[in-house]
Amino acid sequence: MKVMMFAHGGSLNRGCEAIVRSSTNIIKEKVNKAQVYLVSSRPETDKIIPKLDKIFNGSDSQIKKFSYDWLISSLNVKFLNNESYAFSIIHKNIIKRIKDAEICLSIGGDNYCYGEQPWLYEIDRKVKAQGKKLVLWGCSIGEEDLSERKFEDLKLFDLILARESLTYNFLKSRGLNNIRLVADPAFTMEKEELELPIGWQEGNTVGLNFSPLVWKRNKNSQVAVRELINHILASTDMTIALTPHVIDHGNNDFEILYKYYEEYKHTGRVLILPDNLNAIQYKGYISRMRFFIGARTHATIAAYSNCVPTMVLGYSIKSKGISKDLFGEEKLVLGIEEISNSNKLKNGFDEMVRDEEIIKQQLQQSLPKIKKMSYKAVDYLKELVR
Repeated sequence: MKVMMFAHGGSLNRGCEAIVRSSTNIIKEKVNKAQVYLVSSRPETDKIIPKLDKIFNGSDSQIKKFSYDWLISSLNVKFLNNESYAFSIIHKNIIKRIKDAEICLSIGGDNYCYGEQPWLYEIDRKVKAQGKKLVLWGCSIGEEDLSERKFEDLKLFDLILARESLTYNFLKSRGLNNIRLVADPAFTMEKEELELPIGWQEGNTVGLNFSPLVWKRNKNSQVAVRELINHILASTDMTIALTPHVIDHGNNDFEILYKYYEEYKHTGRVLILPDNLNAIQYKGYISRMRFFIGARTHATIAAYSNCVPTMVLGYSIKSKGISKDLFGEEKLVLGIEEISNSNKLKNGFDEMVRDEEIIKQQLQQSLPKIKKMSYKAVDYLKELVR
């Protein structure tokens, strides 16, 4: 089986790294002699993933002004309102790799959550035109995300693998029959345990992840998170480990967390993890935390998958669905509007502390099933090529 992953923006987003790393591992574990290729917009960031067979440059190509391609693209857009030619040139680094694969995995689990994606639609058409199998791998899509144009694109897929039940049930209700329920592959990802930093309390450290993405959507949340830090410091003897998980330019958790670190380092109970760790190293630290509070989905998956009680900040359908599949309900998942309410943050933290043992027991019971569902995704791939 030859598998090509595309729609990957690079591994400075450690959640994207976690998807590629864990997906590669489970495919190779379950399919003898499988070959896995990655087409990445920043291939230099992906060299840390050891089991990939090849990493290709999938960065955008520029259309030079007044060139032949520019002229044809302009005419198509102006007179036919058709962007296909332009996208086929801009994304030719991805398109030219389609011929080498049997199955093409569109791996950005969130890519269909952010408005129209006409560039993806064009790549999908090119995959099908070459007679290859097209799979949407571990996606989350809510009602607010689905347009008619996107729906038509989804019908092209040979297989849509939803990573949580809310997406699965919603897409099924819209009449899509090419969909199966799985779990995020990152639940299966290994961890690497590095030396604990100075100030870490073994068995008594709470991790805190916050992101510019969430802060931009709710500006008042930054103040509420500060009040949550004050509450933890005042009401417990725990250490707080500020935990970045995306370290990309313009979307860097470390930058926003470092401001909190500067403000609270004098307490001796607030530390910050480095901004140069990979996904399995962050998971190694998160696995040794007593509690975790996080805005980044794959940081929370790192916690859940190690039975660490977790509160999620700024939910989307993926966060709600993942929590529901783990607990049977949406447990400790705060919406984007709620996270500017410091009382809700503090009450959520207090509930997590109060129910610590119950939450750990629930995770211990549900995780084997969830990890089995992660592996089930590979069984569905094998069915495609039989």
